[in-house]
Parts: sequence; C-alpha cells; structure tokens
Amino acid sequence: MSTADWRAKELTPGQLSERSGVAVSALHFYEREGLISSRRTSGNQRRYTRETLRRVAFIRISQRVGIPLSEIRSALDRLPEGRTPTRRDWETLSTTWRADLDDRIDQLIRLRDNLTGCIGCGCLSLGSCKLVNERDRLGTDGPGARVLDTHLNCPEKPEAC
Repeated sequence: MSTADWRAKELTPGQLSERSGVAVSALHFYEREGLISSRRTSGNQRRYTRETLRRVAFIRISQRVGIPLSEIRSALDRLPEGRTPTRRDWETLSTTWRADLDDRIDQLIRLRDNLTGCIGCGCLSLGSCKLVNERDRLGTDGPGARVLDTHLNCPEKPEAC
C-alpha cells in the first residue's frame, strides 16, 4: 500500500486507512452512518478529502472516551458542508461539548479514585462498606453506585452536578 503524498488533496480508502489507523471496513461503516463522506471516481472508486483525516480522528477519540455515535454524528452535522471546517468551526463544536466532557472527566476521576472503596452499590462486600454504607442506608436513595455517580448524587438539580 502506498502512503499518500502529503500534498494530495484526496485519499483512497487504503491511504485514509493507513494514515488514520482505522480499518477500511470501519471507514465504510462511518460513511454508511453519515459521519464521513466520499466522492466516486468515474471508475466508481471512493476518494476522501484530506480533511476526512481530522473527522476520523475526532470520531475515534470520541468513541474511545465513550461518546455514542449518535452524539458524534450530531456534532459533525454542525460542521459546514461543502468546505473544509476552519479552526473556528472546530472551536464552536468543542465549546458545545465542554460541559459533557467535563462531566465525563469528573466521572472518570471519581471511578479511578474510589473504585477500591465502597461505592454505595449495596453489595456490602468490602470492609469500608460497613462505615460508608452501614446497613445499605444509601439504598434508600435509590439504585446504583450512589457514591460514584454524580448524576445519582444530586437528582434534584442534575445541571448543578
């Protein structure tokens, strides 16, 4: 497989796959899902613009942190059609995701820092549960990992969590 010349404006599926680290089958899936697009040559071969590399990288890293494809698609739909998105376009997208990403970061930190202790799930299997969740008192607040999940900890005002 030949590596695309950095000056090339369009990439074959193989070149896009090689440069992005994403299998050609995944690129076809992304295209079917409306996340990326290609044009067809006279020989019916796909060609992707170079800016598709950024979209694929955005999709992959978003997936890696647990963002559903539907949310990724919605974000990409905000980018302009018919032209390469500018820094300002990407900044606007980033701004709309900031609160959600901050929430995800907080959840990951809580998980990392507290998973070895009582999480308020009701299993009462750890020694610390006897102190933090004596007699499963957190169960009266509802189901789930009451200590870890920020959404469960403040159900009255979830926007404040």
